[in-house]
Amino acid sequence: MKKIILSAAILAVAGLTSVKASEIKNPVMISVHQDSTTKTPVELKDLPEPVQKTLQSDAVKEWTPTVAFLVTNADKSTYYQVDVKKETETGSLKIDKDGKVIQ
Repeated sequence: MKKIILSAAILAVAGLTSVKASEIKNPVMISVHQDSTTKTPVELKDLPEPVQKTLQSDAVKEWTPTVAFLVTNADKSTYYQVDVKKETETGSLKIDKDGKVIQ
């Protein structure tokens, strides 16, 4: 019994002395960049009249609109993102509230 207690004491002392934790001397800075752009779904029938006219113009008439979103940027600027499809091709148009296509 004496040997067991002595062995346990030696292991406990060895365990305490072998830990070499140290403080962090140079703190690590973590920065997170958050994108504050929001996309709100919009029904195609609820798009403003200038946007609907642009979608019916000759330049994009052969493309079929599938989904539309109102995109609001961090600087409060807005535009409509309209996803379009033509046979097997898909694309996306950015149109401002006045009906101008944005690049």
